[in-house]
Amino acid sequence: MDPKVQKSWENFLNPEVLRPQLTIASIYITAYLILKESIVERIRDFFCNGFNEEGYIIDPEYNDEVLNLNKSPVYASLEWLRKMDAIDKDDIEIFTKIKDCRNVLAHNLLKLITSGGFPQDIEHNFTNMLSLLRKIEIWWIVNVEIPTNPDLEGEDIDESGIMTGHLMTLRLLCEIALGSEEESRFYYEQFKKETSNKSV
Repeated sequence: MDPKVQKSWENFLNPEVLRPQLTIASIYITAYLILKESIVERIRDFFCNGFNEEGYIIDPEYNDEVLNLNKSPVYASLEWLRKMDAIDKDDIEIFTKIKDCRNVLAHNLLKLITSGGFPQDIEHNFTNMLSLLRKIEIWWIVNVEIPTNPDLEGEDIDESGIMTGHLMTLRLLCEIALGSEEESRFYYEQFKKETSNKSV
């Protein structure tokens, strides 16, 4: 057997190689979807004026102020965030690198696994993805949600302690999928304990 073919089969059939690579790829792709959702859906929700039998009612200004900025809803949303000073031009370039890495993983996963070579910048892109997600989420909290919440008027908010739903979801995903056996089972065991107590 050709040595390259043999190595490909070894990579594919070896659970010690296959499992962690599948885990890393799935976490990266899922994190990208969370980031994309944070970028697009928060803005769309901001322009929402209720709902009817057909679904959410989106203000026509959403098309004028956001979607007209770019053919891609994602890049239109990023451009809107840039105009709001939530992010800058460098952040949009970082997002493009994050997206490109995601596309390589999503469209070439089997080839990457059998060749034993994930993109070299995957870890760097993942770190940047977490930073960009946090930057956008914190901007929404500080500049939109806190100013429009009378209960928080005059409160001194520690930005480093803010934890949004998107950030918590990603944190749980990483800890459960990548943590030790004890760490991975912690949240599940706590959830079972809480739900069993309420059902008694």
